[in-house]
Amino acid sequence: MNLFLAAAAFSLGAMAEVNYQVVPLPQTIQLDESGKTTPLIKGQTVGYPADNAQMKRNAEFAREYLGLTPQAYEKKAKGLAVTLSLGLKSENPDAYCITVDKKGVTIQGASESGVFYGIQTLRKSVANEQGDTIALPWATVAAEPRFEYRGCMLDCARHYFPVEFIKTYIDILALHGINKFHWHLTDDQGWRFEVRALPELAKKGSYRPYTIVGNNVGLWDADNTIYDDTPEEGYYTQAEIKQLVDYAAERYITIIPEIDLPGHMVAALSVYPELGCTGGPYFVRPYWGVDPDVLCAGNPKTMEFIKKVLGEICEVFPSKFIHIGGDESPRDRWKACPKCQAKMKELGLTKEAQLQTFINKEVEKFLQERNRELIGWDETLEGGLSENATVMSWRGYEGGIEAAKQHHRVIMTPTNNCYIDYYQLKNQHAQPKAIGGYLPVSKVYDMEPVPAELSEEEGKYILGAQCNLWTEYVVSPDHVEYMLLPRLAAMSEVQWLQKDQKNFEQFTGRLEELKKTYRKLGYKFCTSQE
Repeated sequence: MNLFLAAAAFSLGAMAEVNYQVVPLPQTIQLDESGKTTPLIKGQTVGYPADNAQMKRNAEFAREYLGLTPQAYEKKAKGLAVTLSLGLKSENPDAYCITVDKKGVTIQGASESGVFYGIQTLRKSVANEQGDTIALPWATVAAEPRFEYRGCMLDCARHYFPVEFIKTYIDILALHGINKFHWHLTDDQGWRFEVRALPELAKKGSYRPYTIVGNNVGLWDADNTIYDDTPEEGYYTQAEIKQLVDYAAERYITIIPEIDLPGHMVAALSVYPELGCTGGPYFVRPYWGVDPDVLCAGNPKTMEFIKKVLGEICEVFPSKFIHIGGDESPRDRWKACPKCQAKMKELGLTKEAQLQTFINKEVEKFLQERNRELIGWDETLEGGLSENATVMSWRGYEGGIEAAKQHHRVIMTPTNNCYIDYYQLKNQHAQPKAIGGYLPVSKVYDMEPVPAELSEEEGKYILGAQCNLWTEYVVSPDHVEYMLLPRLAAMSEVQWLQKDQKNFEQFTGRLEELKKTYRKLGYKFCTSQE
């Protein structure tokens, strides 16, 4: 029985039954025609290879999610209710296969991550069942994600969120099969990363005394701008970050840090005004928008500063990718800055935009020396990039198309499908504050990361897709969860399923079961799919 025949075998009214139709949907669900079941009983053993620490951790997740008791086995698994094993033949390391038969339950993966995703699928299949004993229909359930990069971004620069909530956020990503957490740590409104060589940077740059109320009316329109009287502060120490990196890694999630440069740097300039073209004074911005003040490209201390910051980023984050932002960096200050103009003359440049290319290439070389790779928003394309650089296309699909044609790797994250700081419902008054726009679940689900304009060969440069949650108007953990869910569920199917396997109507039925799981886990979410 193929996937869609299996799906058709159950009406929406029977979704409470264990049928393995979860989010993201496995590519194959083959139900045994006998109709027999195997009991999954709380306290039963879940076996893992004795010499594998990651598989032991997977078994501990099975205890947490399914109430099972971990037990190591040597060469062969015997007498186990659930067996975790490796050896699944697949070139995709995240592939898994769940087999339920008279021998019990086996979750086999192409790697440890595949086993973890199989555990998550079994977890979601039984999450809403009652009692200590659950009847599992005999079946073979198999899946592998379409894309190797399955991302979600959280902006902690505009508003700081506690370490314990970041763990919850990571747990939510893991539930949905996400494997990349893009963490936006610095911006004009706050610096959240501890740099030990620059101790004042986070201490002072993370604080602003108040924040604009409502939608911004203009950066400098003081007469018509209302501010609250609530300070915003907080940053992540390197010890805390290392803890979070480990926490995510256990769940097969890589944290990709972003230090946005050379624009969106006013929080840093407020501490080190000599790094700006005008010398300040600067203050951590209490309002949103694109700020004209950026790092001075002609000041040699600027590159020293960048290298100190990114050097410590590389020490704390093992991620291959290091995100340098590169978006929304005006050149007005560079045009009027004697140092920047002298630098242009020294380098033989004719346009101020080329100064950003100069910075990018210096940063890229610095990262390559540390075996890291640069990733940036699609503006980084404007001055040319090396083949090793990766582009995150946010201003529509065009930047990603151009990058793929130039044989750059691409992450697709266009605003119209992926910006989950937009409203979820047409009625803006029926939901928490958002930045604007309208992005319902259906529009996220409709996203196709590989544009038709690309040839088959060019399409291979699309590594995956990502949704982005900017937090200008997202002020609490509950608000984050509401904006994230259930749109992350739609994105997970974009990331896992082949284009012709997606079906929004079927997805909405499965989503109702997932919402029950959200409730059991205490997550806040938008209840409508308008």
